[in-house]
Amino acid sequence: MNKIKTTKPTIKYFNRELSWLAFNNRVLDQALSERYPLLERIRFLSFVCSNLDQFYEIRVAGLMQKVDGGSTKCGMDGMSPAKLLTEIKREAGQMATDKQDCWNNVLKPALKEQKVLFKKVEELSKEEFTWLRNYFKKEIFPILTPLAVDPTHPFPLILNKSLNIIVALKNQRKKKAKTLTAIVPVPRILPRLVKLHSKTGSDTFLFLSDVVRHFVDDLFPGHIATGAWAFRITRNSHLYVDEEEVENLLQSIEEELHNLRKGAAVRLEIDKSINSEVLQYLLNAINLSEDDVILVDGPINLYRLMSLPNEVDRPDLKFPAFDAYTRPEFKEEDKIFDILKKKDILLHHPYDSFTPVVDFLREAASDPDVFAIKLTIYRTNGNSPIVRALMDAARDGKQVTALVELKARFDEEANVQWAHKMEEVGVHVVYGLPGLKTHSKCCLVVRRENSKLKSYAHLGTGNYNPSTAKTYTDYSLFTSNQSYTSDLSNLFNTLTGYSRTPRFKKLLVAPFTLHDRTIKFIHEESEAAKKGKAARIIIKVNSLIDQPTIDALYDASQNGVKIDLIVRGICGLIPGVRGLSENIKVRSILGRFLEHSRVFYFQNAMTGKNLFVGSADWMPRNFLRRVEAVFPIEDPEQIKSVLKDLEYFLLDNEGASTLKKDGSYVKVKPQLKAKKTFSVQQALIKESENKTVNLMNKNSTTTSRETKN
Repeated sequence: MNKIKTTKPTIKYFNRELSWLAFNNRVLDQALSERYPLLERIRFLSFVCSNLDQFYEIRVAGLMQKVDGGSTKCGMDGMSPAKLLTEIKREAGQMATDKQDCWNNVLKPALKEQKVLFKKVEELSKEEFTWLRNYFKKEIFPILTPLAVDPTHPFPLILNKSLNIIVALKNQRKKKAKTLTAIVPVPRILPRLVKLHSKTGSDTFLFLSDVVRHFVDDLFPGHIATGAWAFRITRNSHLYVDEEEVENLLQSIEEELHNLRKGAAVRLEIDKSINSEVLQYLLNAINLSEDDVILVDGPINLYRLMSLPNEVDRPDLKFPAFDAYTRPEFKEEDKIFDILKKKDILLHHPYDSFTPVVDFLREAASDPDVFAIKLTIYRTNGNSPIVRALMDAARDGKQVTALVELKARFDEEANVQWAHKMEEVGVHVVYGLPGLKTHSKCCLVVRRENSKLKSYAHLGTGNYNPSTAKTYTDYSLFTSNQSYTSDLSNLFNTLTGYSRTPRFKKLLVAPFTLHDRTIKFIHEESEAAKKGKAARIIIKVNSLIDQPTIDALYDASQNGVKIDLIVRGICGLIPGVRGLSENIKVRSILGRFLEHSRVFYFQNAMTGKNLFVGSADWMPRNFLRRVEAVFPIEDPEQIKSVLKDLEYFLLDNEGASTLKKDGSYVKVKPQLKAKKTFSVQQALIKESENKTVNLMNKNSTTTSRETKN
């Protein structure tokens, strides 16, 4: 049970940061849950650590700046920055302890039972130690650079989230000499998990930090280490770029990325056995206080366990393999453009394969009748087939425009690299509107057909990333409907050129129309309820913290609208309060896949325009500081399919937790009568597998008939 702390019982909103910590605690619950295979629980633990890193780099760092600057401005929950920072450090500190306990006392022993062992150097057999000693000399020692710290060697720059060893040394010849201090940075190029060559039949690992610490004497001839402790510094990772002042946004982002490596320290994680004098010395060097220290019992960075499932060949300890369904239309020999002339196609990833999205871009790149391709890139993966398709199209002389979001948090560096590569082959790379992040997921292809130009579009809720498409749930819509494509053309022209406030017929686009229309839809549902009509709102988002939208939902609840909110992460709305939100229910679903799609259903909106999907969460940044595209689902069969998915989410009693008015999240349990568990994700996997089997049987029957004939 994860509780969001509040300052008053009468408060109308939950605090954003504490709500996020409650979310990350629910992720930690997945690592502790025996309903998942053991190696998948390791992944959940890794996510907890990665999430907490980013929370400190951005949210805690920003809050510390506010407190240092003397700000007393409270958020919508009424908590002052200073009080909130104190509360966060307490809650986050407890989470740090809980995740280490999860590893030390739950997952590590469970792995041992499965013959996946994590040892300390002192626990190795003679044969294992001999192998490790040779491995250190050949693979680790040549790469390490010990750094003395004394009056002639200033304290070195410690890179953000890098692994380091601080060492206390004694000169072997001068026994009365003062203790010396040194830092050993451990380069990121070295694998953090060392897999032993062992004949025991077990998979045996050591953490690299333990290996370096054990052999650290080798780096300081003539000295002996009296203590060696692993540590890691987390730094402020905000990008500070004034787009109105800079002439070259790309160059400014590159310069700021370099500065990120030396941003102000916000957290120190260090081995709990650290000598108090050494700790104080380190804190003085990086300008932190003891309140900013996390004492760690075990490995410093558990995120490094993310590689473990790939290191261990144990399918029985992982999720069963799952092959996404490929719609029969995409297996035909017809061009994808001919298919889309006949009908729109809606896909639900990862249950439906993401391959058609990649093929759509590849076919556009190679088709001689395609004249132009326009695409937004927020996050993509290394060696992206989508980016390669854009580059191939540009080499072939097509007009290719890529709107690259350079400020996609934690992917800035990758996007800068892609921008350079695409520009080199002739792709027109643009960076959107000043002051706005481009978060929309859309592509427009213009093709010449019978002396006329015809456009085709893809709109989605997720990034153009084939890798994450296997683990993130998202919707994709393919269409050649002119009302969609003309809006998309208008949107791209707005992003790449100069334009007055654009007008859109189909799309709801932030920051132009999305916020106002969203609140309008909620108010319309209220009016319908006042007239005695059945009124219902179902919303699925990652986060809900926009105050005007929450207030509109409160008003709708008071007017009798039944409201179901599926909010994976942060939620500022307090449900179930009599006279305020008694008709609102909030649930969060976590499972094998990351729930990423955003879906909006308003029962009494215009027929055919009451179901929307898109890229936007209900947060001020998405409504007002980002370019977002939300689009209606209008085909009756597609509407039926998405609404069925939403009802599945509301039936889930396996991965779902409900938010209570006191801020606690309570696991949903099967009703007493049914006593059956239901997982929306497992149900959709099963449906996908059944569709694949049915298609194979159908094709087999067809082939058999053709052979007989």
